Amino acid sequence: MKKKIFASLLAISLLISVYLADAQQPAKVPRIGFLTSGNAAESVAPEWLREGLRELGYVEGKNILIEYRYAKWGSQTLSELAEELVRLKVDVLVTIATEPSLAAQRATRTIPIVMATPGDPVGAGLVASLARPGGNITGVTATTVDLSWKRLELLKEVTPKISLVAILWIPSATGNRLQMKETEAAAHSFGLRLQAVGVEGPDDFENAFSAINRGKTHFLIVLGSPIFFTHRARITDLAAKSRLPAIYPTSPYVDAGGLMSYGNDLSAVHRRAALYVDKILKGAKPGDLPVERPMKFELVINLKTAKQLGLTIPGAVLYRVDRVIK
Repeated sequence: MKKKIFASLLAISLLISVYLADAQQPAKVPRIGFLTSGNAAESVAPEWLREGLRELGYVEGKNILIEYRYAKWGSQTLSELAEELVRLKVDVLVTIATEPSLAAQRATRTIPIVMATPGDPVGAGLVASLARPGGNITGVTATTVDLSWKRLELLKEVTPKISLVAILWIPSATGNRLQMKETEAAAHSFGLRLQAVGVEGPDDFENAFSAINRGKTHFLIVLGSPIFFTHRARITDLAAKSRLPAIYPTSPYVDAGGLMSYGNDLSAVHRRAALYVDKILKGAKPGDLPVERPMKFELVINLKTAKQLGLTIPGAVLYRVDRVIK
């Protein structure tokens, strides 16, 4: 009997020791990898992501760590940075736009990837479908098939007599190539001609606008890209100097002096991406989480810029505007 009591006490003592040892072990702080193009000084996506994480109870430096990587230009640098984050063994990779997402996909098929704002994740080969992504990638997409059509419709309403529209794009970028196809199809339905002007680096902007001016275009469309977003002030300034009306993918371009934008609320998209991070850290598999499509698009117009360009925005357009900059 004494031996049994002694054995029981010993077992209880061991259990208590194990419990106390576990209790003394610091909880593992999850590490997030963040990958995008552009540079840290001009990127607002990290703050939007942090806001979303804070809303879910995560505080950077306390119960979550974030490793930031920015590629100034070019897919090769993105690939190198993606591989670097994989070597750090991050728990989740957050990627902004199509090219960083593709670079992360090439770097790992096991670490969960949460993408934000890719134009067409199915067309780019990032996921099998929006409803059932499969693999290790999920997230929030920033566009719909008819987005290009609606932008061209707005152009026709603002300047009904337009016939030639310039497109500023990056030919080497998968996301831009997919956007270009959609825009070409939409332009055909409106009877518009397109002047595609490609750039492959920041030094190409001046030459690109010179080519646009020589083409005597009536309007400019700037396709979505983290690189363009980084240089939005420069792009809107060149458009102003060319006295060229332009429509941009998101509202920060209009805040920087651009004429108008039609697209989704980027801050909302990145905060939604934080929700996916939270679900994955709690055990969800990315392949089982449907890719979320934008529910609402916003139209933003800068009336000061319109006045400088000598444009009168029709009342029917102003009636639908979500935000006006005066």
